[in-house]
Amino acid sequence: MKAVEASSTVSWLGDARSGKLPINLLGFGRALRRAGVAVDAERMALAQQSLMLVGLDKADAEAALESVLVSRQQDLAIFRELFAAYFRNPEVAQQLLSQLLPRSPEAAQPRHRPRVQEALSAIRSAQKRDQAKEELQLDAAMSASDRQRLQHADFNQLSASEYRLVQELVCDIRLPLPGYRSRRTELRLSGSSVHWPASLKAAARTGGELVSLQWRRRRKLPMPWLALVDVSGSMERYARLLLAFLHQASSPQRCPQLRRHVYSVGSSLRDLNGAFALSDPDAMLLRASSDIDDFGGGTRLGECLAQLRRQAGRHLVGRRTLVLLISDGLDTGDAQQLEQELQWIKRHSARLVWLNPLLRFEGYAPLAQGAGVLHRHSDAMLAVHNLESLQQLANHLARLLQTPAASH
Repeated sequence: MKAVEASSTVSWLGDARSGKLPINLLGFGRALRRAGVAVDAERMALAQQSLMLVGLDKADAEAALESVLVSRQQDLAIFRELFAAYFRNPEVAQQLLSQLLPRSPEAAQPRHRPRVQEALSAIRSAQKRDQAKEELQLDAAMSASDRQRLQHADFNQLSASEYRLVQELVCDIRLPLPGYRSRRTELRLSGSSVHWPASLKAAARTGGELVSLQWRRRRKLPMPWLALVDVSGSMERYARLLLAFLHQASSPQRCPQLRRHVYSVGSSLRDLNGAFALSDPDAMLLRASSDIDDFGGGTRLGECLAQLRRQAGRHLVGRRTLVLLISDGLDTGDAQQLEQELQWIKRHSARLVWLNPLLRFEGYAPLAQGAGVLHRHSDAMLAVHNLESLQQLANHLARLLQTPAASH
């Protein structure tokens, strides 16, 4: 009876005496890397040590592996879903996880998150033809030359596998936005003025002796921003990557006090704030795809900005809002209307920054009618066409907002 119980306890992960435990654990780590979870050799060593400490009860092992392999909140759901899918059948998983990917019977699988599907697709034998073309190989570590090439590769020139890899990389780029001094104050060890109520309250705890003073200063908050993302046909390859970048760079985990608002502009304006409220980047992109019904169409910026003024003008707060307009400027709408709406945005915002992927071309000039209007009214025009340009974006914005016109 004890032998039966022991067998059922370890069967989900494999019997360590037959060598299946380390193989299955190694394969699970590879699957996590395919899904974009940051797993390295050091974490895998900790995972093996944690299993030796907690034993092979499935619930305990899952909790132990989760504690050492997951370091980001957005990866938590991916880990749990991939753990349940991966260890559903250890005998089949043993075969599927070899580097040669041998053929095996395909069982019906439940619907998973896109990142989990991508990780599992790399170890399934039978796949559809279009899925095989887009398979992302995150197993093998990239060489220095590969990373250098992807840093400078234009988003529009990436292959399918490179595109999906870059989509994972843009989520790790940080965008520290400048702040502004709020009217509200906060207690600090030093400041511009003494907070007498707090100082006297502290003195009451020391018998009326004013041992130390409590100071207050104006609170510094991150500058609110509003992003307008062009989803026309010419911007299709850039829009998805830039949405993933903005979603993670401005997440509540990184910027807890940031007020952000995101809209897509095309033939009409679409509110993406509901999609950006989701913490998982894959879930956000799925929701955004369903919310945008004019993806890949034309661009009428003037009409979209007029709709923004009528429906969401309240988001431009006290001339402190940073407006990011992501577009190539190939507008098919009324140039006069675009001129008027851009003038309105300039009056109600701190800065209007035009993020243009066409700046990748040396000697680019805004000759198109809509591009010319944008060029006249934008405070700056910055490139957003590869990973290097996104990494430099924060420095460009900081320098731009240091000018006197940015302080209100």
